[in-house]
Amino acid sequence: MALNTSAEAPVPVGEISRLIGGWIDRLGAVWVEGQITQLSRRPGAGVVFLTLRDPSYDVSIGVTCFRQVFDAVADVVGEGARVVVHAKPEWYAPRGQLSLRAAEIRPVGVGELLARLELLKKALAAEGLFAAGRKKPLPFLPQLVGLVCGRASAAERDVLENARHRWPAVRFEVRNVPVQGVHAVPQVVQAVKELDAMEEVDVIIVARGGGSVEDLLPFSDEQLVRAVAECRTPVVSAIGHEPDTPLLDYVADLRASTPTDAAKKVVPDVGEEAERVRMLRDRGRRCVEALVAREERGLAHALARPAMEDPHRMVDERADHVASLVDRARRCLGHLLDRADSELTHTHARVVALSPAATLKRGYAVLQKSDGHVVRDGAEVEPGEALRARVAGGEFAVRVDGQGSALRADEAG
Repeated sequence: MALNTSAEAPVPVGEISRLIGGWIDRLGAVWVEGQITQLSRRPGAGVVFLTLRDPSYDVSIGVTCFRQVFDAVADVVGEGARVVVHAKPEWYAPRGQLSLRAAEIRPVGVGELLARLELLKKALAAEGLFAAGRKKPLPFLPQLVGLVCGRASAAERDVLENARHRWPAVRFEVRNVPVQGVHAVPQVVQAVKELDAMEEVDVIIVARGGGSVEDLLPFSDEQLVRAVAECRTPVVSAIGHEPDTPLLDYVADLRASTPTDAAKKVVPDVGEEAERVRMLRDRGRRCVEALVAREERGLAHALARPAMEDPHRMVDERADHVASLVDRARRCLGHLLDRADSELTHTHARVVALSPAATLKRGYAVLQKSDGHVVRDGAEVEPGEALRARVAGGEFAVRVDGQGSALRADEAG
């Protein structure tokens, strides 16, 4: 129950400590899993002191047990071992300190560890953290490589030496961290996040040499797996040897069998690339030379044709034929013009012979009424009507007499 306190009515420290102890006593015995980080077995002492730490989080708690409890597992348990402890929480009121009183200690066997890792692997795979679609491609030539490894370790030496041997200009941003033990997981996670936050880092390598299943456990930790899955920078896992497969291998964008293999996969070989460039350049030169040679042969073949050797030959061969056609056309046109001229002369003669003027010259006259109408019948005129008579030499006026004949001419035309 909550306490009713105030600045005027505070609770003494002893009372608070007593109440906390009462609350803890009600918790009862619990099973706790962790990793032993400190172990104190004083000669002749009947109590063994050890510290149990959560390898995934920066949390530790002290544990005490009677010597006979620890002696039952002393041959298989030491510092760094993962254990399951059946203990009752205890509160030491005088110093306000929490600890666990262990009644039984069980080592976590390799088979049990592997079974737990398999269950974690299936759970993470079901979330899609291992999906191929999440994998990011590595850059062809990284300018800055982030490296997470143990200090002065063989893995660090292998990666740096092999990478610089392949591409001397490559640069590294190294983070030295513990790669086993209780402090490994939080520091590896922190190093990965720091490198991922650097814009200039193109790829991150997490490297460690070989070891036992227990030694490689930090690289199967769920916290580390999720941190790598959230990285925007491609991550390469280079843990242990070829048979070792921590969960980091599944979530990483690329798995390398060894740290040396990681250097080979991340950094290209300058000699191989120079040779590839030379081969491509030679291939390009051969292609261009073959194309030029083919076009030269085609041009020579085209120039060897008669039409190209003597371009005027066809014109000269056709010149006589063209001249003959021109003469023929000219003759045909002359004949047509002559025939048309003859027909025109003949037609002109006929027109002249049949024209009214020629008829008038033969002594005929044309009578016209005042409105210009030609008189063709005597019934068309009236006695005394004035008419116009047109002859070859001009025209004059006439008048019709009473019998229907012209009596006289009024004037000469």
